[in-house]
Amino acid sequence: MADKTVTVEQTGSPIRREKSQRATLVGLGLNKMHRRRVLKDTPQVRGMINKVSHLVRVVDEN
Repeated sequence: MADKTVTVEQTGSPIRREKSQRATLVGLGLNKMHRRRVLKDTPQVRGMINKVSHLVRVVDEN
């Protein structure tokens, strides 16, 4: 049984955002525009995505 994954892409800039939002992007492995990361679909990752939902988009859910 394969782990569920979610692919996120950074669509917004962390410039002029709170430090915690910038840190959340770094925690997701994102730091430049249009970077994509495939992450395990866990409640912790979903919470991080929700916190910066205005800066990222979910590309694919497997």
